[in-house]
Amino acid sequence: MNIEKNVEDDGVIFMSIKDGVENKEKNSPEVNEDVLILAIESSCDETAAAVVRNGREVLSNIISSQIALHTIYGGVVPEIASRKHVEKMNGCIRAALSEAGVTLGDIDAVAVTYGPGLVGALLVGVSEAKAISFATGKPLIGVHHIEGHISANFIENKDLEPPFVCLVVSGGHSHLVVVKDYGEYEIIGQTRDDAAGEAFDKVARAIGLGYPGGPKIDKAAKEGNPDAFTFPQAKIGDAEYDFSFSGLKSSVLNYINQAKMQGQELNQADVAASFQKAVVEVLVSHAIKACKEYGYNKLAIAGGVASNSGLRELMEKECEANKINFYRPSPVLCTDNAAMIGAAAYYEYKKGVRFGLDMNAVPNLPLGDRERRFHGRSRA
Repeated sequence: MNIEKNVEDDGVIFMSIKDGVENKEKNSPEVNEDVLILAIESSCDETAAAVVRNGREVLSNIISSQIALHTIYGGVVPEIASRKHVEKMNGCIRAALSEAGVTLGDIDAVAVTYGPGLVGALLVGVSEAKAISFATGKPLIGVHHIEGHISANFIENKDLEPPFVCLVVSGGHSHLVVVKDYGEYEIIGQTRDDAAGEAFDKVARAIGLGYPGGPKIDKAAKEGNPDAFTFPQAKIGDAEYDFSFSGLKSSVLNYINQAKMQGQELNQADVAASFQKAVVEVLVSHAIKACKEYGYNKLAIAGGVASNSGLRELMEKECEANKINFYRPSPVLCTDNAAMIGAAAYYEYKKGVRFGLDMNAVPNLPLGDRERRFHGRSRA
C-alpha cells in the first residue's frame, strides 16, 4: 500500500492512499458488472472520500487530516472541525474520482457515515452525499461509523468472511463485537466509562506528551519499562466482556500528582509503557476469551487504537498460542477513512438497502440496534 503525504498551507495533512489496484478500461464487460461506490467520511476531524470496487478493492482513498489544527487545543474542537470539512469536502471528492479514473456517472451508489460522531461534522458529509444522490439519481446508503471500521478488515484480508469476533477500539469506542454476517452484529462487551483511545489521550496530556495521545504513548512506550509500575486492570463482575479504563486513568494521574508533590522526576517512557501494558492486556484477554467461549477461530481488530504496536504484537502472540486466525488492517486504515465506509456500504447495497433523502445525522447511533439501523431506510 502506497501512501503519499502533502502538507498544505494551513497545516492540514492531505493523504492519498492506494492499495495497488489497477484501474480497468471503463467499457470493459467485467467493469460493467462491478459495483463502484463513492464513499464519504466526516464523523470527526478527517475529511475523506474514496472510490471502492466490490467492497474490497480501493481505487482511491483521499484523507484531509485536521490533526495540526486541533493539536494546539489538546483535542478536537467541533466547530473548527465542521468548518474545515466544508472547506475540504469538494476537493477530496474530486481528488478521489480523479485518482480512481472515474466520473460520477460511473458510480453505482453514494455512501456516507451518518453516525455516530460529532453532529456538525456528520452533517457536512451527509449533506454532501444527499446532494450528489439527488443530482445524479444514484442510490444513497448511510453507514454506521463503527461498521466501517470493522469492514476495513475486508480490504486487506480478502479471505476474511463472517462470522468472527472483532475488537473495535478508538477514541470514542471500545466494543467487543460478534460479526454474525455482513451488517449483522452482536455487541458482547463495551466500555463502562472512558474508551481506550480517550484514556490514551488523557494520560498523554497528563505526562506532557500532548495530542494526539495514542501515537505519542505508543512511541514513548518503546523506550520505557512496561513493568516499572503496576497500574490496575478493572474487571466487571456482572459483565465479563465489558471494559473500564477510568480507574486505570485515575491511578496514573494520582501517581503523577504524587510524584510532582514529592519533587520526583517523572519518567515519561516508563509511565507510558506501564499504562499501555495495562490497557493492552485487558483488551487482548477479553478478546481471546470471547473467541474461545463463543467458539470462533477468527479475531479481527479495528479502530484508531488498533494501530497501536503493543496491542498488535500481543494480540498476534496470543492468537498464535490459542490457534486463532488474527486479522488487522494496516495502521493507516485503522484511522478514519472513506474506503472502510465504501467497504461496508457495498454489502448493504447488495442487500438492496437504500436511504431516502430524509436521512439525517445521528450522533449517538448505536451499533446492532435494528430499529435505529434502519432509520430512514427502505429496501429496493
